[in-house]
Amino acid sequence: MKAYVFPGQGAQFVGMGKDLYDHSESARQMFEKANEILGFRITDLMFHGTDEDLRQTKVTQPAIFLHSVILAGELGDSFTPDMVAGHSLGEFSALVANKTLSFEDGLKLVYQRALAMQEACEVEPSTMAAILGLDDEVVVQICAGIDEIVVAANYNCPGQLVVSGSMKGIEIACEKLTEAGAKRAIPLSVGGAFHSPLMESARVKLAQAIENTPFAQGICPIYQNVTGERVTEPSLIKENLVKQLTGPVRWTQIMGNMIQDGLTSVVEVGPGTVLQGLFKKMDRKLPAESAKIE
Repeated sequence: MKAYVFPGQGAQFVGMGKDLYDHSESARQMFEKANEILGFRITDLMFHGTDEDLRQTKVTQPAIFLHSVILAGELGDSFTPDMVAGHSLGEFSALVANKTLSFEDGLKLVYQRALAMQEACEVEPSTMAAILGLDDEVVVQICAGIDEIVVAANYNCPGQLVVSGSMKGIEIACEKLTEAGAKRAIPLSVGGAFHSPLMESARVKLAQAIENTPFAQGICPIYQNVTGERVTEPSLIKENLVKQLTGPVRWTQIMGNMIQDGLTSVVEVGPGTVLQGLFKKMDRKLPAESAKIE
């Protein structure tokens, strides 16, 4: 059983996707179609921009989506998923790759999501922090006792959980979690408190857009962020996708469920190698690699 997995925000780098654009006419056409849909030349920012350009949520999210989805398309007949999943934003890439969503609709949703999230971040300053070396339950319990918004946002792998919340909440959480024995509590350089109640305004905006977008039966199941469970039903996929903005990314649970369901190899499609590294932490012997075009 082979899984194809798709990265989220943070995997971007200047020059991403340029090799695809330069060497494939079909990839070039998709990038140009994306420029047209977005109304600006995102390819200029991806290929020749600065790190600062790519850090803007409204650029980062569609850029990573495009790199992942166009790379998946270029794999052609060698793209043979038994299961897919994507980390946060990557869930949209996974849904296009497994044919639940069209390329155009996926890109439009990702851009609407990015704009709504950026707007939510500007309304109230907020942030995230990575907590290393504590049991998930301990982190959740301590966060629940803080009189500020601070929640578990990304269950990345055993011993690595990202918390999300108000600036004050994250500051207090880092202090308390370090006192409780966390090896490290690292504030992250992100635009705001993703996957927390502070994204509610973005969730409301995206819910309407998702509701009005056609979702088809995919070619294989997707394991979704908010539950960690395998899903095939388009209406349930929509529901989970809406909840994703304010709910946690249960990546640890996704990996565990995939392994339990017979996973034998993992291919990461898109920039970076973060997700294959997380699978290796779950099972060192599991074959995991980046997608390559023959």
